[in-house]
Amino acid sequence: MPNSTIPSSSGPGRAPRTRIVGRALTCTVFALAGLLFYISADTARGTDLRTDNSLLRLSDVIRQRSTQNQQAQAELSDLQGQVDALAKGRGQSPAEADRLAVLQQEAGLQALQGPGLTVTLNDAPPNATAKLPGIPAPGVNDLVIHQQDIQAVVNALWRGGAEGIQVMDQRLISTSAVRCVGNTLLLQGRVYSPPYVIKAVGRTDRLRAAVNADPTIANYLQYVDAYGLGWKLQESNELAVPGYTGTVDLRTASGQ
Repeated sequence: MPNSTIPSSSGPGRAPRTRIVGRALTCTVFALAGLLFYISADTARGTDLRTDNSLLRLSDVIRQRSTQNQQAQAELSDLQGQVDALAKGRGQSPAEADRLAVLQQEAGLQALQGPGLTVTLNDAPPNATAKLPGIPAPGVNDLVIHQQDIQAVVNALWRGGAEGIQVMDQRLISTSAVRCVGNTLLLQGRVYSPPYVIKAVGRTDRLRAAVNADPTIANYLQYVDAYGLGWKLQESNELAVPGYTGTVDLRTASGQ
């Protein structure tokens, strides 16, 4: 069997080939680096990528949209008034008018007046400390109102038989959702800061009993005692809440 020889990895031709491959890799790296610099510059368009000066914070965008939504709601309310006036001018029968009034009342589109409760929630002072012995020093989240706190009050009032509920200056309807963004409340396209005022028209004894029985509210009241979160509950013999003036269109999604 003839002898076979494995070619040596070292030889006069290897060094030139190595230098050629090295130059090719170097050129490729510089080309990629140049491409990245170009993309970065095109994305920044002359701005500093390490700062947020060229970007609106989310809270700023939300507040801007809140102002626009408030103006749109005012225009919508005016248009609804015109529609109601036209409907009356077309001569509704008394039965139709009564039926429409009942539906509008049930949907929360009509103002409501009667006895009720007003609940006010507020953040603790920013320099608040523990008010009770043996309680640890508060963290940032211990001193602010959270979404679940507002939701707990609203849900308790509904369970207590509230005929209508107003949060800040807006009437809640069946599609209303309470959301918090940071330390602000986002409600029906508008933004609010504490203190948060919640009003409910209904039998005050039932409303108060429902609030007192809610475990989430009971937990919140512990933070009121410990760190000074704001809590105020007032009864009124005559409380008024406005009708809802926003859009009542409902968008749904369904899957097969």
